[in-house]
Amino acid sequence: MPKAAARPAGFSGFARSAPKFLRELATEMSREWFEANRERYHEEWVQPMTALLADVAARLAKPYAPVVLREPKLFRIHRDTRFSKDKSPYKTHVAGIIPVGDKKPVEGGCAAMYVHLGIEEELVGVGTYVFAPEQLARWRKVVAADKTGEPLAAMVAKLGKAGYAVGGHDDYKKVPKGFPPDHPRAGLLKMKGLTATFPAIPRGLLHEAGLADWIVEHGKKTAPLVTWLHQNVR
Repeated sequence: MPKAAARPAGFSGFARSAPKFLRELATEMSREWFEANRERYHEEWVQPMTALLADVAARLAKPYAPVVLREPKLFRIHRDTRFSKDKSPYKTHVAGIIPVGDKKPVEGGCAAMYVHLGIEEELVGVGTYVFAPEQLARWRKVVAADKTGEPLAAMVAKLGKAGYAVGGHDDYKKVPKGFPPDHPRAGLLKMKGLTATFPAIPRGLLHEAGLADWIVEHGKKTAPLVTWLHQNVR
């Protein structure tokens, strides 16, 4: 049996107590409680998530070459409540991203990995959630053209059969103007973005070092889709 590849040091799984922190935060939802538990937040969530994303990014660099993966980023746990009726100050999930490209991420940026872990859901996936206006125009052009659209449709269908949820979010109900309603890729033309969500994280894997292996395995399989988006839509 061949020797297993050495795992970069750092990620060893999230603590068994980590989900409890988020459940307590959801109940308390106050600055005083959070500040009193800030060190716990960093130890149970920030440090392992940082290590996980660094591990995954390093191991996906070769499958993505020559496309560059930027330094992973963790999202703030503080909510932006300026335009929301819900004034809860904190999110009840922790999330991070590995951006694609050699330039600073902008609106409509593409992700080689998005990891979202919380009490409501656990989600891992790739792609662009919502295209920026200029990206949306490019998306429709390359989707409509057979030379570029047909390979994309085949890739989406293949990933769907492999168990990935591939599609858009809050898509248009009608094919946009300028394209025939019966276009063979009408479904893709209606999309506002394109992502591939991984299957559910296996039970208990959150607390094991093998979570990184699981994410990398799926990351390699979805890399062609992200690469296509980066090369054709960015």
